[in-house]
Amino acid sequence: MRVSRVLLSILTMVALVTLPQAAQSQTSGTLDIYLVDVEGGNATLFVSPTGESLLIDTGYRSDGRDAGRIIDAARDAGLTQIDHLITTHYHGDHMGGLAELTARFPVVHFIDHGPNQDPAGSGAGFIEEYEAIYARAMHTAVRPGDTIPMAGLDVRVVTSAGETIATPLAGAGGANPYCANFKPGTNNVEDPLSVGIHVTFGEFRTLHLGDLTKNKEFELMCPNNKIGTIDVLLGIHHGQQTSSSEVLVHAIRPRVGLMNNGTRKGGDPEVMTTLYTSPGFQDLWLAHFSVISGQEYTVPGLFIANMADGQGPTMPITPEGPVQPGTPQPPHNGQAHWIKLSAQQDGTFTVTNARNGFSRTYGSDR
Repeated sequence: MRVSRVLLSILTMVALVTLPQAAQSQTSGTLDIYLVDVEGGNATLFVSPTGESLLIDTGYRSDGRDAGRIIDAARDAGLTQIDHLITTHYHGDHMGGLAELTARFPVVHFIDHGPNQDPAGSGAGFIEEYEAIYARAMHTAVRPGDTIPMAGLDVRVVTSAGETIATPLAGAGGANPYCANFKPGTNNVEDPLSVGIHVTFGEFRTLHLGDLTKNKEFELMCPNNKIGTIDVLLGIHHGQQTSSSEVLVHAIRPRVGLMNNGTRKGGDPEVMTTLYTSPGFQDLWLAHFSVISGQEYTVPGLFIANMADGQGPTMPITPEGPVQPGTPQPPHNGQAHWIKLSAQQDGTFTVTNARNGFSRTYGSDR
């Protein structure tokens, strides 16, 4: 069923009543975030201190590969269901795995930006299937300013359906000096419609904007910065140069980034440079080594969850450059590793690479 805006507050109360069963699965005291490897798609799982869950996107349709990796992360977190599932926009790398996931793992509440706007897009073939799935559950088309109910967290929608929040978040709203040098980028139809969320847990702040493009970043951040500063930037549109402009990244000043790139998708040198030169930026954690960035623009292997698929005996030093659309990619159907972030209410957080067990703790800067 499609939820009207009038009923949104009622559904919030319903959600708070019906979610405790899942909440009993985990009471860790931390906000845990899993960046799941879906080969350059997106699947990011949030688990609140009370055990409530929010999944952003479901990766590719892949004979159960991506769904299985999401379920592995959910079970690691002690979950028996996904309480909220955001489909940021209708592209196959963000919604393709939805049917395979829901066939194996319950989802309570589906969230998106509303109707698909691109009948020729890579996710258009999944829309009828998606609508049939959420017709049997709770469904909300969100708009900027809406909140998603999760006990102990403030989960606020900041972008959706091509719109951005009109009122700055608490503590934000100052002039953005990076607006003056902004250079517009290119848009497809669906990326600019992405559902983007800002999550607050005590003193900890994080942001996930789906595949929001540079032009929409400008609308969100100019002339005034409506977001303020954050601790961690999630997703980063796989590290593709159609997003992650200085007007966003340098203004929000993330200390850490978690990028959902693939071996031959994302990690573009332009984006890597923007991140590395952002004021106060400390570390970038990658889902994959990227041959597009090569060793010239990448990070030490300690920060990379999965190595390059189909790579020869040596890693390239120089960037390989963008892969042409339609080029077959080497499959990665074996074991995959996630990156896990655990945040405390005081703003302290730890990031761990599941591949090698390497972790780093970041103290609160507030």
